[in-house]
Formats: sequence, structure tokens, C-alpha cells
Amino acid sequence: MKINLVNIKKAKKLLDKGDCVAVPTETVYGLAGNAYSDNASKKIFILKKRPKYNPLIVHYRYIRCLKKDCELNHDFFKLYKKLCPGPVTFVLNLKKDSRISRFVTNNKSSLAIRFPKHPVIRGLLKKIEYPLAAPSANLTTRLSAVSSADVKEDFGKKIKYILEGGKSSLGLESTIIDLRNKPTILRLGALEISSLKKILKKKVLIDLNSKKVQAPGQLKLHYSPGLPIRLNAKNIGDNEAGLFLKKTKKLRKNYFYLSKSGSLNQAAKNLYSTLRKIKKSKYKSIAVEKIPNFGLGKTINDRLIRASRYQ
Repeated sequence: MKINLVNIKKAKKLLDKGDCVAVPTETVYGLAGNAYSDNASKKIFILKKRPKYNPLIVHYRYIRCLKKDCELNHDFFKLYKKLCPGPVTFVLNLKKDSRISRFVTNNKSSLAIRFPKHPVIRGLLKKIEYPLAAPSANLTTRLSAVSSADVKEDFGKKIKYILEGGKSSLGLESTIIDLRNKPTILRLGALEISSLKKILKKKVLIDLNSKKVQAPGQLKLHYSPGLPIRLNAKNIGDNEAGLFLKKTKKLRKNYFYLSKSGSLNQAAKNLYSTLRKIKKSKYKSIAVEKIPNFGLGKTINDRLIRASRYQ
């Protein structure tokens, strides 16, 4: 994708003043602000209606900039070398002299960071002199945005600028791994756990439902289209939307499909946009067929389970 330098300059100008802008990444769109600014960081929480205890992910372009803020270890370097830039977020120990706003971390001594791959946000990070705190550009507990149209739908004119970057190529948030002690997955995401295990060559723990929120994506209710969701459905009612992994021979008005062939990668990319489509179609509830629980199917199921807690 070509980078529009005029648009990047517009975004930079607003960010330099402490405003927030929406930015594209390969995972989902983010609501970005200067991670060194208390004022900008507070604005992110206010716009998203996000609880203060839920920390933000900070985006970097250069490892030399990250070294100013975090303690880097052997496991980090192994994963960084193979996977970055890409859809993986690392939780690291924060340096005592780091300039990262205390609002970003909720006064924690750790920081969640990643190196996004999308050329537009990388072009923006190249032009600014601070990292970007950028959680997903959606209202808290609701569906993440995978296009600029999704961001407009949620925020209208409350966000001063949306940096266009097309539709997110992956459509699911980054996988979060805590590297402070034993490598531990805190959020399933667009990168499969097997990739992390293969590189680290050691056991990787999983802690997705910690009572204490350590990273984004751990809230019990999350990723919701604002409708009741029924999982592992075998029958679809006439008045509810049916959500299927693979296109079936039965073509009905209330049937929606995540992929043509049953591809979990394609299903992951289409999950949020399909749920938004169902919401706009005025159905009162959603019935989801059983999704295979392997590969990206695990991430899809995690999102649907959290979304199904909507009342």
C-alpha cells in the first residue's frame, strides 16, 4: 500500500498537539496518542470509555526507542528477530526512568508493546519522536474496528482524524505474551501460539482469564456486537442470524458466512465485519455453529465466548 505523506503529516500535527487520531494496523485500527503524554493518554480512555485499570499497548518502530523504556531479555530478542514487525505484543518490565505516561500502564511496572507491520502506521512512527499508545479504535466491550468506516461508525466526529489504511489484513488483535518471567500467553490473537513455542523452544503457559487484568483483552465481556450470542448452535431460529464458518448449500436471508471454503484465516479476517453486518441487519440475536477449536479457531472462539456474555 502506498503511503500518503500528506495524510501522515496531518496525523502527526494532531498527535504533536496531544490529540488522538485513529490509525491502521495489520490487526485492527487503533486509537492513538503520544504514549509520553498524560493528557493524550487520558483522552484515549475517555474516548473509548475504557476503565482506567485496563492498560494500553504502546507501538514502536525502532528497537532503539524501546530500549529507553523497557528491560529487554533473551526471550524477547529471539521472538523479535523472527516475528517483528508483526501481530505479537510483548509484556516487559518498565524502566524506572521511562517517560511512558503512568496513565498508559495504570501505574504498573510493566508495559505491553509491539512493532506493527502496516506500512501506514510505520510511516507515521518514523516521523514522530515518541511511541504511540494505541488500543483498538472502538468503544470498550464492543467490536474492534477493521476499517476507517468502522471507526466512524463508533466515534463519529469525536475523533479529529482517521488515517486511512484500507481494511486490516488480519482482522484480529495481536497475540499477547508476557516475557517478564516464564513466557505466558495473556491474550490469544492473530499469531498462533505454536509459532511462539517453536521459536522459544520451551513451555509457554496460558493465562487468559486472570482475576487481575494484566493486559488488554482480558475483560470477561469484550468484542460484543451488542446482541445476545448463542454458541455451538445446531439449529437457527427464523428470527435470529445464523453465523457459519463455511458457506453452506442452504442459502437463507438470515445466514451469514465467515469464509467460502472453511478457512480459519479468512474467517478470522471476516469475523468483526460480519458481526457488524448482522447488527446492522436488525436481528435481535446471533446463533453460531460450532467453530473448530484449533489454530486461529481458538482465537475466534475466545472472541465469541467473551462477546456472548452480553446481556
